[in-house]
Amino acid sequence: MEKKEPPATQEEFNKRVIRYRDVPIVDLFPGVKSHIVATEKITLQFLTEAPNCQSPIHHHEAEQTMIVTGGACDMTVDGKLYHLEEGDVIILPSNLEHGTYVSDRGLRAIDIFSPPRQDIVAKLEEAKKKAQS
Repeated sequence: MEKKEPPATQEEFNKRVIRYRDVPIVDLFPGVKSHIVATEKITLQFLTEAPNCQSPIHHHEAEQTMIVTGGACDMTVDGKLYHLEEGDVIILPSNLEHGTYVSDRGLRAIDIFSPPRQDIVAKLEEAKKKAQS
């Protein structure tokens, strides 16, 4: 297949592409690690949660979409349990109370937040500073 467009310059590439391996790992809380990517309008986090850990019930202004990429969990949403497996996507509107019980297989997931979660962005900035020192 012939490609007609010129390749991006290194500067253009660096402006648009983030290499996962270059994103620092952030410890969100015991048993939960994340690679975080933040833009002006969204926050992405690539989560790895240890088997049998729990994230407490909480809520935040940002809407959240979670894509389960491995393992499983039971998510408490507005007082009800939702069992999630690899390939499931759950959508959580703004300020909806939720928390997670991770299965004995652990959990890998991608979270998308809009607007950005400033608390998570702050943890990313802190991790970047530590990586530079």
